Amino acid sequence: MEKKQKELLIIMPAYNEAGNIENVLDKLEAPEIASIADLLVMNDASSDNTNWIVKKRKHALVTHVFNLGYGGALQLGYKYAIRREYKYVIQMDADGQHDVCNIPVIYKKLKEADANGCCPDIVLGSRFLKESSVFRVSAAKMAAYHIFRKVIKLATGRYIADPTTGLQGLSRRAVLHYSKYRNFDDKYPDANMIIQMLLLGFNIEEIPAVMHSRVLGKSMHSGFKPFLYMFRMTFSIFAVIYRIKVLKWDSVE
Repeated sequence: MEKKQKELLIIMPAYNEAGNIENVLDKLEAPEIASIADLLVMNDASSDNTNWIVKKRKHALVTHVFNLGYGGALQLGYKYAIRREYKYVIQMDADGQHDVCNIPVIYKKLKEADANGCCPDIVLGSRFLKESSVFRVSAAKMAAYHIFRKVIKLATGRYIADPTTGLQGLSRRAVLHYSKYRNFDDKYPDANMIIQMLLLGFNIEEIPAVMHSRVLGKSMHSGFKPFLYMFRMTFSIFAVIYRIKVLKWDSVE
């Protein structure tokens, strides 16, 4: 008997996460999570056993023939969510850093209307709010976060405590926008996408989150990648601001 589709889809990109993903799947399969959400794993051409681990657990799985990058994997997941008519999406990492206890909290926040009757389009799970769990990062990363906070504030007038969080909840409206060509960064969708969505009038809320440090495997920001990331992110942020504020190219249907 085919199980009934939920209104919430969890999208989890995974690249060589065989050492971490089983533990994450154990927690996602707990009744308190499985009862409210379906799971889609985006296997980004992993060379380890990530693909087979997920297949064995019988979760929805998309395996890329070539590595598309983090943003590319997410955007393909958004297209899946739109085609399957999910109302909400929560994206989380497969490395165990995003505690599954955040999922019901983000889901609830997505459905919570403000004084004007409007629900959030995007809910950011933050590592750096007062009520967030303790999460230690290097001085270099903290400096980068500080720069991104300043840029977001200057560009949009909003203060975002965690401008690079990968733990996010999205309304169907936000997912639909992200799923379209040119609307989402295929490599590093971080502060650039927050600026884009704020400038386009999407409602973004930030809530405290519980997160953990990576135990096994390599981060996508290891080695020389942080330098490439900072260069690309800086260029992307200015391109987003110029495109929306000067050229007036972007629009929301």
